[in-house]
Amino acid sequence: MREHSSSQLTHRERVVTALEHKETDRVPIAMICGGINPPAEKELRAYLSRTRNLTLEEFLNPLLDIKTVDPTYVGPALGDREDIWGVVRKPMSYGPGSYDEIGYYPLAEARSVDDVLKHRWPSPDWFDYSSIPDRVREANSDGDYAIIASGGNIFETAWYMRGFERMFVDILESPELAATILDKVTDFYVERASRMLAAAGGRIDLVFTADDIGGQQGLLMSLSTWEHILKPLHRRLNAAIHEFDTRVIYHTDGSVMEAIPGLIDMGIDVLQALQFDARGMDPNVMKASYGDRLSFEGGISVQSTLPFGTVEDVKKEVAERIAVLGKGGGYILGPSHAVQAGTPPENIAAMFDAATKRL
Repeated sequence: MREHSSSQLTHRERVVTALEHKETDRVPIAMICGGINPPAEKELRAYLSRTRNLTLEEFLNPLLDIKTVDPTYVGPALGDREDIWGVVRKPMSYGPGSYDEIGYYPLAEARSVDDVLKHRWPSPDWFDYSSIPDRVREANSDGDYAIIASGGNIFETAWYMRGFERMFVDILESPELAATILDKVTDFYVERASRMLAAAGGRIDLVFTADDIGGQQGLLMSLSTWEHILKPLHRRLNAAIHEFDTRVIYHTDGSVMEAIPGLIDMGIDVLQALQFDARGMDPNVMKASYGDRLSFEGGISVQSTLPFGTVEDVKKEVAERIAVLGKGGGYILGPSHAVQAGTPPENIAAMFDAATKRL
């Protein structure tokens, strides 16, 4: 990275410049689709207080370059742990904390297209888009940040409603039923994104979209199935986002190298998560093959390096990611997903230290 004084670039300028494939004063940093799980956060707070006399907010706020803004929900009251789709989650303990797992799939018993259409589908009217400018101003109360908003995870939303295995079976055995669910989900996300971006007046820089299409060893479905079923839906959502000159950042975990050309073709601007522990995921190949058309976010392993490496291992991985993915710009550094319980706090701090060259 070129040498600049930190005052030369605002948080937003740093992100926008990097996404224009130009090098910046330091690599942009974000916690997108990540965060720090509560037990790890508690340990990090104690570590920062003990070793640096800092709160977590005092440590992170000057470093993170992206903040999230979404419209205010004003729709009908939802049940306990129920989302707008009718999916109900329940906490599942892992010892020091818990995850929310799906306990009720509202379309699990649907047998026909009519059953699907009778479901209480959410409306884009359930959100107050006029709240967006105020939320942007609030996010920027202590600086000028890049702003990200949620856009939609089409396939995941569908299977959250239907069931993971059932949705795959539907694609093969009940394609009309599957298409109805997927189209209804896509229609909602396209309209919501359009209204949100119109209200933002150009002040939202990124829209986060997602669908995990990869596992540890490869794609969750054949490439041809993905190209035929899911890619056109995301292309429609991405086109709606691009109407407002806003970039699309797309999240998927897993081994997805073979899908990257298709992801670019469907209109993503930034590939997020970057699970390099998965089979065939190589940062050098990714940057060399696609770095002229695609930017990247994430890449610091929450599977191996952060939880099980040493401080020096973390610093080395951060330096390598910046050297490879950040060459010529086009990279935002962050963990590859949520930082898990049991991750040493000194490793989490080292990730940020190395990214800002506070070695």
